[in-house]
Amino acid sequence: MPRVLLIEDDAAVRDGVTLALRRRGHEVAAAASGEEGLTVLPGFRPDIVLLDLMLPGKDGFQVCRLIRAERQLPIIMLTARGDDLDVVLGLEAGADDYIVKPARGEVLEARIRAVLRRTALPADGAPAVEPGPAPVETYGELAIDRAGLVVGKGGQDLALAPSEMKLLLFLSATPGQVFSRQQLLEHVWEHSYHGDARLVDACVMRLRTKIEDTPRSPRYVQTVRGFGYRFGPL
Repeated sequence: MPRVLLIEDDAAVRDGVTLALRRRGHEVAAAASGEEGLTVLPGFRPDIVLLDLMLPGKDGFQVCRLIRAERQLPIIMLTARGDDLDVVLGLEAGADDYIVKPARGEVLEARIRAVLRRTALPADGAPAVEPGPAPVETYGELAIDRAGLVVGKGGQDLALAPSEMKLLLFLSATPGQVFSRQQLLEHVWEHSYHGDARLVDACVMRLRTKIEDTPRSPRYVQTVRGFGYRFGPL
């Protein structure tokens, strides 16, 4: 079962989430502050981080950026009210998804599994079956190794967060095809309901800063106004 690092200053929420996840078989390390979470993280080596935004000392936004600067762990932010500004800032800081507190154990479990699946499977959601190494796809200066989950540009590997990687793999699988935000939420984030389009927009923005020469004039991940996004044509 995935190892979960929970960073949450509210003792009642921290204990409740820890108990719910441990009952489902997870190993959980709980931290009451951002500083404690950053100290625990290297030794515990979690598979995913649940991160409260409103922390004393280093807040969740700062902690998210510090984690992202060193490793591409999946991060789900916990927010008390789904506040527009908090959510946008959290996504821009690098979070892969968010959950509004309080959340039932089955909701936490489902979201954790959905986020982790983005790092384990190709864009179509099915395991690769072709024997031997898969060819690396090249688009301009961008090289995509689907089997190895590695993306490079100009010969240098790029550090992509799980949601950024899955989004790029999904869009580049069918260059030129336009996908609506809702379609991307369903296929990439596995939100079967009418989800939050801000997840898509923030992820596209972060991805462009890493793969595009000029993020405001994207070559790879392009906006089709009124419809959604597509990969290319280059």
